[in-house]
Amino acid sequence: MGPFEIAAIAIVCGCAVSGYKTYMEGKAKHNNEDVSALQNEIAKLKNRVATLESIVTEPSYQLKEKINKL
Repeated sequence: MGPFEIAAIAIVCGCAVSGYKTYMEGKAKHNNEDVSALQNEIAKLKNRVATLESIVTEPSYQLKEKINKL
């Protein structure tokens, strides 16, 4: 193996490592955005569940259910 072949292999490996690092950084950024979006959606759903729980536990709602069963 001559010096030119070693230099070519070093250049190709350097480009491959650089490309891999760029790919992983982009993938990590995309994953962080997905996690953030999912966390926002979970927060909204928790608020909706809390609202529904407050409606169902109201005495007037329970009274209506008892009346409807009669």
